[in-house]
Amino acid sequence: MSLSSLVMIENWPVPTAAVGVVRADGTVLGTHGPVGHRFALASVTKPLAAYAVLVAYEEGAVELDEAAGPAGATVRHLLAHTSGLAFDEHRVTAPPGERRLYSNAGFEQLGDHVAKATDIPFAEYLRQAVLEPLGMTATSLEGSPAKDGVSTVEDLLRFAAEVQAPRLLDPRTVAEAMTVQYPGTKGVLPGYGHQNPNDWGLGFEIRDGKSPHWTGASSSPRAFGHFGQSGTFLWIDPDAGAACVALTDRAFGPWAVEVWPGFTDAVRAQL
Repeated sequence: MSLSSLVMIENWPVPTAAVGVVRADGTVLGTHGPVGHRFALASVTKPLAAYAVLVAYEEGAVELDEAAGPAGATVRHLLAHTSGLAFDEHRVTAPPGERRLYSNAGFEQLGDHVAKATDIPFAEYLRQAVLEPLGMTATSLEGSPAKDGVSTVEDLLRFAAEVQAPRLLDPRTVAEAMTVQYPGTKGVLPGYGHQNPNDWGLGFEIRDGKSPHWTGASSSPRAFGHFGQSGTFLWIDPDAGAACVALTDRAFGPWAVEVWPGFTDAVRAQL
């Protein structure tokens, strides 16, 4: 089966783009573009980092509700962007659990916390815990766990299949990761403005009723995933039984706001 909707990326105003769609059983329904090309992921790095943190949790190296990051915050707060840390600075701007303050600094503190707990540099822990077992040989973390991942569509389809049908984690842990943490918390979704509520799981953003949004009008409220400022996204829609990866080399901007939702709706219509 091939998805004719995937050719829509040829009309995106980007130098290079690649996309793919995968089922929970690992069946790739279609790809288009250079799926082996390595792209900077920007914040699509976060779901990978979060998955490694959840492996550390299942291994007993960390607890979700143990202290981490700023005073009063926990691993769970950092994963759910409710630690109170600023966007890109290691300073506190709100008490933990009060507002959804999307924070790169929070993911950097998560990486430091896991590295300290496991005595393994976080990039290496991610490799051993997630990338290597899934055969993601073209993926690496080259700096911040918030935004410095590099990967391919091929590799991210492996990850997207894993999240849909977990082998590295207990399915209950993944179900928790796609469940709203601190319900009712409002905040700003970068690129899309203030959302009330601004629902988030553990390292994954949850679609729910957000508007505007980078997924499609037909995406289910249960859809979750992440997009990146490098013009990248990964969504997983449990109601559709599939996930979609799109990687480009043009920074996120009005072009993405314009073309991504229609693309997602076209893909959803063919599933």
